[in-house]
Amino acid sequence: VQLVESGGGSVQAGGSLRLTCVVSGFSFDDYVIGWLRQAPGKEREWVSCISDTDGFTHYKDSVKGRFTISSDRAKSTVYLQMTNLKHEDTAKYYCAASFFVNEHGCGPPRSGYWGQGTQVTVSA
Repeated sequence: VQLVESGGGSVQAGGSLRLTCVVSGFSFDDYVIGWLRQAPGKEREWVSCISDTDGFTHYKDSVKGRFTISSDRAKSTVYLQMTNLKHEDTAKYYCAASFFVNEHGCGPPRSGYWGQGTQVTVSA
């Protein structure tokens, strides 16, 4: 199982970044894929996730309208387009897999089913 993130970087507030996660070793049919983030001194939290089989998505309230998650099954890739970035979006972002997503949120990430992370730094 591998989830490999890329696309992080440093931007000014109001800028944009697109994160990419390439997965291997498991099927999009069996898992929901998404993005967690962890800022220094804070707990890891789901930002967004997507079920490729039915297109169902979930977003953390603070990123709604600014972030868009999408998936490309043929490329085994999940994207997170982030626009109008804010300083509080600064964190390390991890791609992860979960068993479900519903109207209440993304399910707990499965142990061992996440990547090494990519740093996003937004300067005020």
